[in-house]
Amino acid sequence: MSTEDKIKYTEDTLDLDGKQEYTITVYAENRIGLLNRIAIIFSKRKINIESLNSSASEIDGIHRFNIVIHEGYEVVRKLARQIEKQIEVLKVYFNTNDEIIWQELALYKVSTDEIAEKVTVERLLRQYGASAVVIRKDYTVFAVTGHREETDALVKALEPYELIEFVRSARVAIIKDSAGFHEKLKEFEAIEPGEELVENEFLEKGGKIFTM
Repeated sequence: MSTEDKIKYTEDTLDLDGKQEYTITVYAENRIGLLNRIAIIFSKRKINIESLNSSASEIDGIHRFNIVIHEGYEVVRKLARQIEKQIEVLKVYFNTNDEIIWQELALYKVSTDEIAEKVTVERLLRQYGASAVVIRKDYTVFAVTGHREETDALVKALEPYELIEFVRSARVAIIKDSAGFHEKLKEFEAIEPGEELVENEFLEKGGKIFTM
């Protein structure tokens, strides 16, 4: 939802303080210093960022940030409005988990000997849909995509079997009820069309015009 929309509360996702997990989606121009300024907005309010991802969007030249926090509705709404005040930011949306489709990628490094010797490890990896990324004599790296609860569960399951290393990516998310931000841009352009490009007549004559 946008900063102007109301959000539907889901009782079973709220904690005792009325907080829940929100994913803030920011569409912005990819400019140096923007990420730092967004981070400052959160740090000034002593709000911890659980996950942050930045990537290209469906629009050329526009980047998309996914920021995950655990807060109350009013705090998130004010944060979204504050982020929208940044010059490079085009639009900010915030959604609860039931309003988005999201995934995280996790990598697991496990002893290859453990996998070869113990059938239970192989069964566990199959159960969680893990796929082998690298296989070496001393270790094997597996990849799993899913929700945090799923990737955490596999960590606990692999702990008795020489789990050497574990890392998880930030969240990537798509809003369920969205036609895509490029449609919004078309609406904005129809209401306030941009100026036509004017060719600089002096562009190829710099040497003639600016000589002393």
